[in-house]
Amino acid sequence: MTETILPTQIEVKGGRVHNLKNIDINIPLHKFVAISGLSGSGKSSLAMGILYEEGSRRYLEALSTYTRRRIKLGAQADVTSVKHIPSALALKQRPAIPSERATVGTMSEMLNVIRLIFSRLGEPVCPNGHRLNPSLEIAEVMSKSGDEMGQLTCPTCGTKFYAYGAEDFAFNSDGACLRCHGTGKVRELDESKLIGDENLSLADGAVASWHLPGRNFMPSVAEQAGVRIHIPYKDLTPKEKDFVLNGPQKKFKMDFRSGTGRVFHDFNALYENAHEAVLASAKSSKSERAQKRISEFFHYSTCPVCHGTRLKPELLNQLAGGLNIAQVSDLTLGELNKWKQDVLAALPSDMKKMATSLFKEFDDNLRPLLELGLDYLTLSRNGNTLSTGELQRIQLARTLRTQTTGVLYILDEPSIGLHPDNITGLLNVFKELVAQGNSLVVVDHNVDIIKEADWIIEIGPGSGEKGGEILTEGTTSQIADNPQSKIGPYLNGTAVLKSRPVANKPASQEITFEVKNYYNLKDVQGEIPVNRLTAITGFSGAGKTSLILDSLVPAIHAQASGTKLPSQVSKLSSPLKEVVSVDAAPIGKTNRSTVATYTSIMDNLRKLFAAQPLAKEKHYTPSYFSYNNKQGACPTCGGAGVVTLDIQFLPDMQQTCPTCGGSRYNEEIQKVKWHGYSIVDLLKLDVRAAMSVFKEVPKIARELQLLDEVGLGYLHLGESTPSLSGGEAQRLKLVKHLNHNQSETLFVFDEPTIGLHPLDVKTLLAVMQQLLDRGATIITITHDLNLIINADYMLDMGPRGGSNGGKIVAQGNPLALIQKPESLTSKYLAEYLARFN
Repeated sequence: MTETILPTQIEVKGGRVHNLKNIDINIPLHKFVAISGLSGSGKSSLAMGILYEEGSRRYLEALSTYTRRRIKLGAQADVTSVKHIPSALALKQRPAIPSERATVGTMSEMLNVIRLIFSRLGEPVCPNGHRLNPSLEIAEVMSKSGDEMGQLTCPTCGTKFYAYGAEDFAFNSDGACLRCHGTGKVRELDESKLIGDENLSLADGAVASWHLPGRNFMPSVAEQAGVRIHIPYKDLTPKEKDFVLNGPQKKFKMDFRSGTGRVFHDFNALYENAHEAVLASAKSSKSERAQKRISEFFHYSTCPVCHGTRLKPELLNQLAGGLNIAQVSDLTLGELNKWKQDVLAALPSDMKKMATSLFKEFDDNLRPLLELGLDYLTLSRNGNTLSTGELQRIQLARTLRTQTTGVLYILDEPSIGLHPDNITGLLNVFKELVAQGNSLVVVDHNVDIIKEADWIIEIGPGSGEKGGEILTEGTTSQIADNPQSKIGPYLNGTAVLKSRPVANKPASQEITFEVKNYYNLKDVQGEIPVNRLTAITGFSGAGKTSLILDSLVPAIHAQASGTKLPSQVSKLSSPLKEVVSVDAAPIGKTNRSTVATYTSIMDNLRKLFAAQPLAKEKHYTPSYFSYNNKQGACPTCGGAGVVTLDIQFLPDMQQTCPTCGGSRYNEEIQKVKWHGYSIVDLLKLDVRAAMSVFKEVPKIARELQLLDEVGLGYLHLGESTPSLSGGEAQRLKLVKHLNHNQSETLFVFDEPTIGLHPLDVKTLLAVMQQLLDRGATIITITHDLNLIINADYMLDMGPRGGSNGGKIVAQGNPLALIQKPESLTSKYLAEYLARFN
């Protein structure tokens, strides 16, 4: 019998996705492989663009045509060949934000097991209030089908009744509260928002709800009904105010002038009062943007029926382990093991076997969540309030629980939002995935993760056009000793960690504030030095976001606008007037958003071309030089540069527009030249090349110089912004702030080093220093030790997460704090610094 030789590596030949330069690379199977490289070097192009796209596409192509039509297949990767690739699953850097109906319990599927435990091991209550102890008979009845399922007889009063099954405890199904439909909240119109400014007249816009689309003529209708519309709203009679707020919905005959100036005589205008304008708009508006405007007129409050539990109140009568299902949902993941013991202790001996089976599923679900450092989360926590890193770790825990084998897992920045103390748990999960017979490819910049990999692949040497090549590959020791490696100095301890001069004297001013009672924050008094770089650090769930993004930022906004401080902020003293939040969210939603359109470059280019002789001769205005207008756009693709082909039972395919070749513009517009360049030629240039072309055009030259200063010189002017990495998007957002004095501005960065190589962190710090030089104050919420070491001030939250957090455990200069490390973060900082020469 011939022995089967199984492949040991994935063979990639001719990889050309994005900036990859026709690379050939072999990736070990059944190993933990780390991919490193500068931001924009091509790491994700290899991992997601080739390995994931090919691994998932080939698996899905094996399914039936009927099934494939209902699953979104990825595009075929631009690669010559990929051999021996397993079916692939990916955990992306930016998971989709869950709906308001998702909770930690539903997303992790812990709640499914808990609902089953309540229905089989719980204590039902009969209609007369008699509680039944858990028994094997009850569990057997709950397992029956049809009318017999759940039918019990109360041993005390003899009443027959139906006990609740697992589905009855689901707030997204049968168990949903009838008032809030399982959301736990009710939406109510906020009457204080209807009148925007009572000092204005109706004609001048006093009624805020009449600013909604289609309601701008309501003041004229009100005038027709006898209401005075040219005096301040506050001076109207009670009867007039009542008509504005609550007047009947009826038609009034009047002359109506449309937005185009056309006059309609004897027009029957339907009157909508200030309340109805909002309610009708809420029902009829479909667009996300319109709904966002409408939502400003509502406030959300806890459901008065279920009190936020989402469930029918009668379901809370049934207990397991002394708690109802809402109380169990409010426990943290770390507290669930104690509840498990309480449930087991209350069971008779003949139920132990069934309980052991149920709790094995419970333990299998819970263990990876705890290993990944999520012990502070409660099951009832809304999924849309979780950070990117928390969402990704819940996905990872669910993946691990399935115990698959032979799968290629591709993880993009799994260390997002992780405190250094959680890295060990994450690495244990990685090792378990590989031990189950899977292959693992991780794109990350965390040195502790990279050094534990079985094999490292480094893409580079630079970013954009200067990247896209295999720089180094090998074991950790081989990469550490390779002089070509960019990550090597961080593995062997020779890297220079300090990249900016830390302030050596106290700030002349500071922000002081106090948060009384908000989630796990109790009477927290914070101090932030002005014109300094402050790192807010601490364990996941310690209260960093609650302290800064939920409390300090809205408090400064409120103080600047003269409105009331957030309810949890009892004190604020700040010389700052403005806050700029800088996150790593994608810029724009479609490829029509480019580097040129996001900056002022495109506007100036359009004006430049409209001033050329041929453009003037043909009466081309600046709008003709926009690919978003029909005058300038290619007629085939409408300015998108690509066309989508529907090829029936195969997935839709995008290809470069055959008419414009991806240039987006029509032929006539491309005939207009400036210094021999068409607008298409200029959009193909990268920033560095464009700098020499536009050196005599100050407005464009200055913008290009700023892009280069923030380390984005390799981007093309026509490059799509949604495709930029988190770090690239972040720096692009900062460009517009580098031209002005920022002495009254607070910049807040939330996890700014997502997707950033340690060398990219140095570039980011250089940009931050430019802001500081212009007088700015900077706060960064971060776990990145390279960034913390370069901060002027550190405010560490803890000591751990959830109910064990919410306190300031250390504050001061980071280098001073590590001399006598007391907090968890300062201990890891001291250990990290000790590794380097």
